[in-house]
Amino acid sequence: MTTAIPSSAKPKLPPGSKAPAIVGIVQALLDQFGTLERYNQKYGEIFYGSKSSLMPPYVIFSNPQAIEKVFTADPSLFEVGQQSTAPVKVLLGDKSLVLLDGIEHKQHRKLLMPPFHGERMKSYGQTMVSVTQEVISQWQVGQTICIRDYTQEISLRIILRTIFGLESGQRYDRLKAILLDWLDTFNSPLRSFFLFFPALQKDLGVLTPWSKFCQQQDQIKKILQEECDRRRQNPDTMGEDILSLLLTARYEDGQPMSDQSITDELMTMLFAGHETTASSLAWSFYWLHRLPEVGQKCRQELNSLAENAEFTDIARLPYLSAIVSETLRLNPVVVFVGRQLKQPFELMGYRLEAGTSLFPSIYLTHQREDLYPEPKKFKPERFIERQCLGERSLASYADAGSHRFSPYEYLPFGGGNRRCLGYAFALFEMKLVLATIMSQIKLELLDNRPLKSGRRGFTFTPEGGVKMKVISINNRQS
Repeated sequence: MTTAIPSSAKPKLPPGSKAPAIVGIVQALLDQFGTLERYNQKYGEIFYGSKSSLMPPYVIFSNPQAIEKVFTADPSLFEVGQQSTAPVKVLLGDKSLVLLDGIEHKQHRKLLMPPFHGERMKSYGQTMVSVTQEVISQWQVGQTICIRDYTQEISLRIILRTIFGLESGQRYDRLKAILLDWLDTFNSPLRSFFLFFPALQKDLGVLTPWSKFCQQQDQIKKILQEECDRRRQNPDTMGEDILSLLLTARYEDGQPMSDQSITDELMTMLFAGHETTASSLAWSFYWLHRLPEVGQKCRQELNSLAENAEFTDIARLPYLSAIVSETLRLNPVVVFVGRQLKQPFELMGYRLEAGTSLFPSIYLTHQREDLYPEPKKFKPERFIERQCLGERSLASYADAGSHRFSPYEYLPFGGGNRRCLGYAFALFEMKLVLATIMSQIKLELLDNRPLKSGRRGFTFTPEGGVKMKVISINNRQS
């Protein structure tokens, strides 16, 4: 049964702001969460934004039944919107999985799926723990740290080893240095503007932000291409890393991935698998120390593990899993999931025309009082009392309870046929990094105040990066 409606039906639009579209875009860039909450309060659980030169017409909604209708609809009803995904294209390239449609998306996703699931994903556990121990081994008692700097260092090292198979060395150091500099190009709301406004994407000289951004991006892609060529020319350098797997992978017709597809996908993994996890981990450390009882419960659970516990035993811990789930609920690093209509579509009693972008709001859904009582509070217990559907999978190694959040009520990684491919990897990494540090290091929160989410490109991170102090290491008190 199709969910499209006849093209002759007269559109009926949800309520929405009458202000010029540019006003809403600027408001969202400067205060995304506040803008969403104001619109939600004024217009309800679905609201409309009119078409502009920067955006197609769009609706934002948080109703779980509406989200289910979109996520379970025939994928052929949707396409990747060219305007709404323009910032993603600027960052990742045309052949990134998140920008593909139809059969190309299906084939590409099938080819990329094996490295992120099953026994291969579990094998990354040792790398995740080893990298974390390497980084924290440099900490000293009494040292003041910005925890996000270190979660970024940890997540980047993990990506470089698991995705590229790169250990410390010239190629590793070169890629890491350029990548960090590139990511810092849009590390504030104002510096993020050029991602969303094509008029600002002008090369006005080597010292301008856009010129610097493009040069660094070209350098990164050149390094990735060189690494692909090196592996092909020297088959002995192939390993168990994801790059090696992509180079040897074949579509059903026997054809390999194109070089552009590989490099764009590597850019996606570098960005999506690194920036987002770093920010989510920083938020977790904030809440573990902002609410001492949460940190205490977490340590007690970690202390209950047997000495010979496997990495999967750690990731099965219910309270640790709940901390990760609540972090991703309360502090999502991405606020929307996007679809664009190819045909007219009915949603919540409104008839939407072809070309309209549909934006299920991760943030507003996670703030619904009917789903999450006291939604502004960090309460991991809600994910023990009511586990999420799908939690029996490798993604969390947690036994699911009888009452679960549906994938239309809890959607930190999106949903449907476009759910984030690396979600299991990200959850596994977060749990192992948190467990490793919490069991070895005692930290004190210096940012002991309410923190806001700050824009970093099209993702969000705790403002200021979360300042902390190292109190003890391996129970040696300061």
